[in-house]
Amino acid sequence: MTDALFVTLQVILAAIAVYQFAFSLFGLHKKKNKVKYAPQKSFAVLVAAHNEEEVVGALMENLKQLNYPQELYDVFVICDNCTDNTAAIVREHGMNACVRTNTNLRGKGYAIEWMLKELWALPRQYDAVVMFDADNLAHTEFLTEMNNDLCSGGRVIQGYIDTKNPEDSWITAAYGVSYWYINRLWQLSRHNLKMANFLGGTGMCFETNLLKEMGWGATSLVEDLEFTMRSASKGVYPRFNYDAKVFDEKPLTFKASSRQRLRWMQGHFTVARRYFFPLLWQSIKERSLTKFDLALYGANVYIVLLTFLMTAVMWIDNSMFDGPHIANIYGHLPLWLSYFAIGANILTFLLAMALEKVKFKKVYLYLLAFPVYLLSWYPITFYAFFTQNNKQWSHTKHTRVVRLEEVQSKQV
Repeated sequence: MTDALFVTLQVILAAIAVYQFAFSLFGLHKKKNKVKYAPQKSFAVLVAAHNEEEVVGALMENLKQLNYPQELYDVFVICDNCTDNTAAIVREHGMNACVRTNTNLRGKGYAIEWMLKELWALPRQYDAVVMFDADNLAHTEFLTEMNNDLCSGGRVIQGYIDTKNPEDSWITAAYGVSYWYINRLWQLSRHNLKMANFLGGTGMCFETNLLKEMGWGATSLVEDLEFTMRSASKGVYPRFNYDAKVFDEKPLTFKASSRQRLRWMQGHFTVARRYFFPLLWQSIKERSLTKFDLALYGANVYIVLLTFLMTAVMWIDNSMFDGPHIANIYGHLPLWLSYFAIGANILTFLLAMALEKVKFKKVYLYLLAFPVYLLSWYPITFYAFFTQNNKQWSHTKHTRVVRLEEVQSKQV
């Protein structure tokens, strides 16, 4: 019975790996011809901030320089439970500082829900809402690209999340490599196939009417994934805009990174429990590959956990009990196939960097430590499974002040 279970699970995991690899191939090509529209949509730009006095000023300067008519967008910074000078700095730049104090309902999801209620009560109403984090920098054409997508029928749009500090440490480089892979070989591949994309927490755009119809309702530790699943279940699929770039600060240390990723995985378990089976059932009933793909993405946290547990059990069986005593399909496959699978996995990251024309020299040196980052997801996910009911939001401190010109000059 154990053998049958292990063989079945190994076949399923192998099939999922092949499925994801096949999908990534559709991200190799980037379409060049795009329909462009004159600026016509108005935007409420929301910035989530908690004690961000060190970085919020750079974003305020950045948002003033967007290549979009200034009368068509306003900036609202959610100063959520701040105890520093975030609100004062925002006001110095002539932007709207919206102060929220609620120590019971803490976290970005709750802050956004509060801000949207405040927004709907204003005399002026906007066509769409854009969301950034306080440590971000937006490409000057960001709102122009969002305008293009909204005019062509988009209702939920995710921009390209890039890294503004990939050369700061080996861990920021690892984030950079991961995001280049996700943008090119995951998000763009789904976009090219006209399937649903997933939201990434920042650089997001929402049609106002949709938010009023659905409500925000995403208050878990991963509000972006939660809203992705909610909108998809209602037949509204997020789309991806490759040219709408937002540069995000990544944690400098492994400790800070682990804490951030633990919060993500805890939230992912919560969302997977709520939405995987309903979305999977919808995909079967409607024969929708798009909903099946999103359901599979939602369950990815369980796939990582299962892979870790099965690998650990087989290693213990072999090293401590003179195994193998458990069936292993990989032991019956040619050795070259195993090397090919490992090589293909590594090459996809290198391929993504090549396609994205990554120019950061230090990142290539830091690639030697990239496997450590990848492997660390396993124990983090394992620990997250047992602490998934912990709803305590943890703040990632941001200190890296970078201007958009600096980021773009290093990419050339």
